[in-house]
Amino acid sequence: MKKYLSIALRIVAAAIMLQTLYFKFTAAPESVYIFSQAGIEPWGRIGTGVAELIASLLLLVPRTIALGAAVSLGLMAGALATHLLILGIEVQGDGGQLFAYALIVFLSSSALMLIHSDQLLSYRKILFN
Repeated sequence: MKKYLSIALRIVAAAIMLQTLYFKFTAAPESVYIFSQAGIEPWGRIGTGVAELIASLLLLVPRTIALGAAVSLGLMAGALATHLLILGIEVQGDGGQLFAYALIVFLSSSALMLIHSDQLLSYRKILFN
């Protein structure tokens, strides 16, 4: 059961992040608006896209699931904070869809961190021993 839950959570989180890359990398008006409001356009948009691509790939490789979840968790914490403090939950009439996607990835990544906590401990051993 744990294995299948992990696979489902990884696919959901990676799919959401990968789906948004098109908008970030093509400078779609919605994406430019969001990062302009946050005061980090264009480098924040491009950098976030690169980080989300890396996080998605890490989530899909079995040996790096926990690392991908940690990166995703940090990215989505930033996205959620930006929504709550700067943009609002609804952005340009999207009905809160982007906020919901960020929340889904955040929760999926949190669950993956718990499921793969053994990987986190092995990373600690590699880094600090």
